Amino acid sequence: MRYFAGIDIGSTAIKIAIVDENKKLSGHKISASGSMFYKYAKQALKEMLSELGIDEDSLVYTVATGYGRKLFKEADENISEITANAMGAMAAAENKCDIRTIINIGGQDSKAISLDSEGHVVNFAMNDRCAAGTGKFLDVVAMNLEIEVDELGEYHFRSKGTPLAINSTCAVFAESEIIGLLGNDNSVEDIVAGVHYSIAKRIIKLVKRVGIKEGIYFDGGPALNGGLVSAIENELGMRIFIPEFPQITTSLGAAILAHESYGYDNRA
Repeated sequence: MRYFAGIDIGSTAIKIAIVDENKKLSGHKISASGSMFYKYAKQALKEMLSELGIDEDSLVYTVATGYGRKLFKEADENISEITANAMGAMAAAENKCDIRTIINIGGQDSKAISLDSEGHVVNFAMNDRCAAGTGKFLDVVAMNLEIEVDELGEYHFRSKGTPLAINSTCAVFAESEIIGLLGNDNSVEDIVAGVHYSIAKRIIKLVKRVGIKEGIYFDGGPALNGGLVSAIENELGMRIFIPEFPQITTSLGAAILAHESYGYDNRA
């Protein structure tokens, strides 16, 4: 059996997906990027192959993508995360949802991608100038509220009042605003809901730049936050499709593209 790897080296996490000859996901791994992208990516891939019992010689083609894609020297090729994200979304949603719009929220940036009926990228927009509205911002919010980031969704649904307005468009000022709301005896639940709706409004503005089309796919770590998903759905007035493993969509797309680049069908 031959295998194909997609490695998404992001600013905060390394995501790896491996598919087999039938483009079926064999396994995935997520680890911190740390300060040495190449070293940690190489280490994570080696550990993953060992965990899956795959011999290194059986890994015949690797595609790197993401922020640090050009640093992974062993990759057979590297591609943009926009292309990989679109490919991965189409694969993850196959026979489940007809994808036309992708929302991706990463550690340091957020993206909106518009697709045509065949899954080709028509347009995209990115916000990488400010941490507000990203996974990093949610980490900072959780830290300031002294809760775990994976608890944010639970707190959101416990909010009983109107979500508090978080007006700052800069992460630093928004953090100060949140501290001020805490000082005025607002509940953590209402603050969390306010943060989620603040992010949702920013995401909607980004999506409008590429054109909102029904068939919306949401990936990246924050897609695991049910409160944020609910806020975005309420702002959009549309349901959102969340894949089983939202963090690995881009690496999955890279792995599938590795399979296609290798030309397995022509070599079998």
